[in-house]
Amino acid sequence: MKDFSLIHPLFLANAPIDPGFPERPAFDQGAGKVDDLQRFRVICRRSAFFVFVLLLFAFQPFLVSQVSAQEKTVDGEKIERLERLIRAQQQQLESLQQQLNELKQTATDAKAEAEAAKSVAEASEKRVDVISTAKAKNEVQASTEKVVTSAGGERTKLSISGWVNRAVNIVDDGKDTDAYFVDNDNAESRVNFTGTAKVTDDLTLGSMIELTIAPNKASNVNQEDQDVDNVFEQRITEATLDSKRFGKLSLGKGFSAAYGSASRDLSRTSVISYVTVADTAGGMLFRQKDDDTLTNLPINVAFQSFDGLSRVNRVRYDTPTYHGFRLSAAAVSDQRYDTALWWGGQGYGFKAIGAVGLADPNRDDTGLQYDGSFSLLHEDTGLNLTLSAGFQERDNQDDAQNLYGKLGWLTRFFSFGETAFEVDYTRTQNQPTENDDGYSVGAAAVQFFEEYGTEIYGLYRLYSLDRDVEPDVHDISVVSIGARVKF
Repeated sequence: MKDFSLIHPLFLANAPIDPGFPERPAFDQGAGKVDDLQRFRVICRRSAFFVFVLLLFAFQPFLVSQVSAQEKTVDGEKIERLERLIRAQQQQLESLQQQLNELKQTATDAKAEAEAAKSVAEASEKRVDVISTAKAKNEVQASTEKVVTSAGGERTKLSISGWVNRAVNIVDDGKDTDAYFVDNDNAESRVNFTGTAKVTDDLTLGSMIELTIAPNKASNVNQEDQDVDNVFEQRITEATLDSKRFGKLSLGKGFSAAYGSASRDLSRTSVISYVTVADTAGGMLFRQKDDDTLTNLPINVAFQSFDGLSRVNRVRYDTPTYHGFRLSAAAVSDQRYDTALWWGGQGYGFKAIGAVGLADPNRDDTGLQYDGSFSLLHEDTGLNLTLSAGFQERDNQDDAQNLYGKLGWLTRFFSFGETAFEVDYTRTQNQPTENDDGYSVGAAAVQFFEEYGTEIYGLYRLYSLDRDVEPDVHDISVVSIGARVKF
């Protein structure tokens, strides 16, 4: 029997073994073979163990690399997730920083506005204190608070306004030169009470009472009576119903529909000079040239502007304004009527207003009355132009007419208010009688004190009348200096 060696297991591994050989009985295997078999079994178990160990060492690097790769993959995913998280947080931080910067800027702006508002408030308080102090010095009852009450209900508001307009007229009538202390009839002194009640967003009820309080009114003062009775009269007493959609209805004494259509004026000198040039010294009488005696002809009869029907008892309707146009019409007491078309616009550096009026004065030997006016202001330079014309039909003589032109300049020399200048020319024909021919030239200046509602003014005006009938009359020249103070 050959010795057993390590080659045998390798050989046996490649050679088929009878599966039943190990289980055969020993008597069938033989005694020597039994020992060999036992050794074979031991060798196989040891060989298997060694093979397992060798395989384990052989596969260890591969397994380690797989585990390491797996760990690296896991670490890479964690790192990527962390990077994404960090980027998201950085974006959030940037957004929060931007919001914080905006809040800081808003806070800075609000602080600046608050400081500016505080400065304005302090200045206003100082101004109010100054005004209050002045009032306290000039008013005896300044210690009690003035309260305006109204019986019209909670929805009714009452406002009180007006002005005082006083002047000194130095008049040369061709013989004498005298000073007259008058109430300026261009804008006579007055007080106004206005009540309003809001019915709906569209509809407003209104009421107005305006009174003239004019001692020595310029239209009444003349050479024979320099101190006339005080004038206390009703200018306006009316009730109104005003709708933004449907227009305004006025009932009572007030402006006729065409009143003011001949006096549209942007020069801001109307306080002392406008188309009705007679208002400055309308009561003054012309003197005869031959013997210097006074006639019974006053300035306000020789110079008329034919401006509607003035202030009358009427019912009046005004349409809403469409593209700058508005229409008005009125039925007046004593079977009189008038109507007017009004217009105003602004653009290309200009402001313009205008109107045309038609009236039936219902007087004997008199027909219809026409008038119109237009005023244009260049806003940058303050230069302005005003034109007006009025005509009165007459049955038995030539029609009367009045033509008026004004050049003006509106500027600001001083911080406290604008200054207005004007020169004007008026031509009348067939007034007061046929073939009478008159003219007037004027020059005026007005200085505004805007914070105090005050205007001071000066005017020179010449009135000349060439009469077709005897006697001839002297010219009248007037220098007027005065002030209007509003409240």
